[in-house]
Amino acid sequence: MRIFGMVRDVPRTVRLLALGGFLNAVVSFTFVYLFVYLTGPRGLTVPQAGVIAGIGGIGLVAGNFTGGWFGDHYGHRRMLLTGALVSGAALVTLPVLPVAAMYGVLPLAQYAAGVVRAANAALVAVSVPEGGRRQSFALMRAASNAGFAVGPPLGALIAAHFSYGPLFVADGLGTLLFAAYASKVLPARGTVHTRPAHDPGAPGLWRELRVRPAVPVLLAAILCVDFVYRQQYSTLPVFLADHGRSAQFYGWLLAINGGVILCLELPVAHALRRRAPLSIVGTGLLLVGLGYAALIPGAGVLFAVTMMVSLTAGEVLYKSTATAYVADQAPSHVQGRFQSLYAGASISGQVLAPPLGGALYAAAPDLLWPVCAVLAGCAGVAVLAARRLRGPVREVAPARTPVPERQAQPG
Repeated sequence: MRIFGMVRDVPRTVRLLALGGFLNAVVSFTFVYLFVYLTGPRGLTVPQAGVIAGIGGIGLVAGNFTGGWFGDHYGHRRMLLTGALVSGAALVTLPVLPVAAMYGVLPLAQYAAGVVRAANAALVAVSVPEGGRRQSFALMRAASNAGFAVGPPLGALIAAHFSYGPLFVADGLGTLLFAAYASKVLPARGTVHTRPAHDPGAPGLWRELRVRPAVPVLLAAILCVDFVYRQQYSTLPVFLADHGRSAQFYGWLLAINGGVILCLELPVAHALRRRAPLSIVGTGLLLVGLGYAALIPGAGVLFAVTMMVSLTAGEVLYKSTATAYVADQAPSHVQGRFQSLYAGASISGQVLAPPLGGALYAAAPDLLWPVCAVLAGCAGVAVLAARRLRGPVREVAPARTPVPERQAQPG
């Protein structure tokens, strides 16, 4: 019952977006099965599949970094709907496209998906009053993680009984349905979701960042830690296999991660809502580093489980809190661009982690985990030190009662 009480504190717009995000995540198969599809039914070599998947990842990161700029100028609702329509239409066509066309269509679909991700974050930011955003972002993450917990097993079942092609059609149709759903739950006129806050006479993005020095420090720390964090999806399974651990064992480790996040992220965000955000984020980043340090002695069961528990605890602490902190620090006319910077930094590891981590592991396998631990540790210390930096917006304690949605800042 306490969970329902926490959700009631979240504005209705965010609850509806979270429901749509959950349903869309259930059918988001592309990220999980793309490589298998390219090297299997499409008959591509591993290097060819790597190139296509890589440029798709670049498109996703680019969409995250630029989607907020479009939202600030043209409206976040408009950009979410446009991005979802483009991404959904492109994904539906993937199974029938010639391989040559996939080099262009997949990056376009991923770019549009990145725009949607940035617009979603900006819509949450403008729908919730300053200081009260942590629970809203935690709810959005919980909904997305719950959808991904259902999606991959469902996708495997579909692929086993039919083929991989229908997965991409389902992903595209699900994204198009999400666009239709969002168009209904986000009012079309006269709301904070549709009024661009762009003011030609207002200070630009870089000036606003310069007078908020803690924000660039946080963004750099998140960029660094995301490279470390996403090693769990690239080099970690290789490391475990090299030490005799089965794919099933790796799957159970990921299950620990997903289960703890689903159970704890929203309650933790609620319990810590009045704590200083940079202290929480810095502690979370230190826990990520501590987790990878646990692998330095070896790949034993105790070491691996300790690593995942520490990594997951760090994720629970830093991800929603950092997103909300950036939103709280953003002036209304650059809210989307602040969210884009965070969204891009928080997904950059998807492109950087596999090649850089893989190269380091191939050249000096014993160095990978110490390097990861040091990078995350330094990022955590930097964020904790940034608490002393002064800016025009202080870390604020959220209001004890939610502010009606109509009072949210325009975006």
